[in-house]
Formats: sequence, structure tokens, C-alpha cells
Amino acid sequence: MTARNLTDDSKIGRLDRVAMWLSAACVVHCLATAILVAVLSTAGGILGSPVIHETGLVLAIALGCVAFGRGIVAHRRVLPILLGATGLSLMMAALVVAHAGGHLVESALTIVGVAVLAAGHAVNRHAHR
Repeated sequence: MTARNLTDDSKIGRLDRVAMWLSAACVVHCLATAILVAVLSTAGGILGSPVIHETGLVLAIALGCVAFGRGIVAHRRVLPILLGATGLSLMMAALVVAHAGGHLVESALTIVGVAVLAAGHAVNRHAHR
């Protein structure tokens, strides 16, 4: 390589631009990581609160009673209520398990319970058609 190739202004300028972008990316990465960790820890504390789960369960029970109650009057099918009651029972069990310290079991029960409850609502909705 000649001295002219090493000092070519456009090549040096390009390398400087790449280096500056890399530096900027580093700053963005560091700030985003710190902010994301702070937000997730705060959100985890709030969203993991038992009050959120208990409130959600109460709302699910209230909506289920109204929707499944109307459904049984309209189409006389018991399957939606059975699915809904099973899903709500699993969700209630998750609250009991949470107090025993089983977070993995709590999450699994909640997810399965919500899925079964949603299936009950889907069957209830389909039966209205």
C-alpha cells in the first residue's frame, strides 16, 4: 500500500463515520439496556402484584357469569359453562399456589386456565350463531 492510499481523505472520512456510528450505537445500547432493565423491574413488581391477579380474576368471574348466563338462556348448551368454570378454577388455583411460592406452577395454571376460559367463551359465542 502506498502512502497515498493510507491517507486518502475519503477512506479516512468513511472510517471516521463508521467509528462515530459505532460509538453512537454503543451509547444507545448502554442507555437502552439501563432503561429497559429499570422499566422491566418496575413493571415486574407492578404486574406481578397479587392485587393485579385478584382483580383480573374478579373481572373474569363477573364477565363469565354475565356471558355464560346469557348463553345458557339463549342456547341451553352446558359445555361453555363447564369450560368457563374449569378455566376459572384453574385461575383460582394459581392464586393459591402463588402463596406457596410456586411461580412456575402459578404461571402454568394461569395460562392453561385463561386458555380454557377463552375456549369456553369461544364455544359460547359460536353457539349463539
